[in-house]
Amino acid sequence: MPGYLVGVNPLVPPGVYAPQEDTDLLAGALSEEPFPPGADVLDVGTGSGALALEAARRGARVTAVDVSWRAVCAARWNVWRARLPVRVRHGNLFDPVHGQSFDLILANPPYVPAPAGRRVPRGEARAWDAGGDGRLVLDRICREAPTLLRSGGVLLIVHSALSDPDRTLARLRAAGLKASVIRRRRIPFGPVLRSREDWLRDRGLLSPDENNEELVVVRAELPC
Repeated sequence: MPGYLVGVNPLVPPGVYAPQEDTDLLAGALSEEPFPPGADVLDVGTGSGALALEAARRGARVTAVDVSWRAVCAARWNVWRARLPVRVRHGNLFDPVHGQSFDLILANPPYVPAPAGRRVPRGEARAWDAGGDGRLVLDRICREAPTLLRSGGVLLIVHSALSDPDRTLARLRAAGLKASVIRRRRIPFGPVLRSREDWLRDRGLLSPDENNEELVVVRAELPC
């Protein structure tokens, strides 16, 4: 993994999503995003809190949210260890910050297409399973995140090419944001994709000779 998260060694208990290639790709985009000290940053689906801590180290006022109580507890412990001012809230995406607005929103949501269709996943699978098209959470983010951005605010979201980046761009642009893919990275299949590789090929989401996954970061800005 490239080094945008070098020095980050968060506590990651069982059942909590550990920082991986997608986290690092989003951290790279965050490192290039200009924001002044005191900017309000929201990290949704914070997991262990790695990205929230990165933003806080740059002087942002950070709120981190996760639907998993295990993740919330892990993130709070990592915040305490780092002695950084991050508020960690339990809840489903934007529910805990209703009525608030932010200069920057970070999102590393579940995005892996799952054979179970659009049934809501449970347990640790909530960190990656995202319905039959991989957009169970992505579409909600595209719908709700623009309403939480301040003028000139930015959304950075990472997900797999398997879950249709063009649809992400179209939905964000329809909401009035300027959106583009700013980072890409190809990685070998992890355990989850390997376990459903045949299903993905049957669905036409993978070609017969494809043996890696492309990750993308979408940047969307609300014009001033």
